Amino acid sequence: MQEVEVRQHVAAPVQRVWQVATDLTGSPQVLRGVDAVEVLTPEPFDVGTRWRETRTMMGRSATEEMAVTAVEPQRSYRVEAASRGAHYVSTFAFAPSADGGTDMTMTFGGRPTSTVARLLGAVTAPLGRRAVAKALQQDLDDIAAAAERA
Repeated sequence: MQEVEVRQHVAAPVQRVWQVATDLTGSPQVLRGVDAVEVLTPEPFDVGTRWRETRTMMGRSATEEMAVTAVEPQRSYRVEAASRGAHYVSTFAFAPSADGGTDMTMTFGGRPTSTVARLLGAVTAPLGRRAVAKALQQDLDDIAAAAERA
């Protein structure tokens, strides 16, 4: 799977958007696609933070363990996960905009680590990219709405 990138402008300052985006325990109330989160490490949100996230995508529920592997506070963070023969990397970036708001960018990519995953990826790549882009945009829309309400 190639990388998928989505963007969203938020009418809220970076500090508020960062707070919403990194509130793991609150994410099931903010993100429509997240059913449950089990935080596995103590706060604060930083490199090494791990959690299990249950999502419903394309009608299927799946739980994945995720780990934060890079953080630049209130600028960006990277999350990685390994599941079903693939290694996934998500990057979130937050930049102040001229109007006092925030420009968010999320990038997601996956690399197959097994032969089966490589074969399935070759067959389902276009459909997968569209579904992933839709889910990522929904997450950014939900983060924006929560940050703007506060």
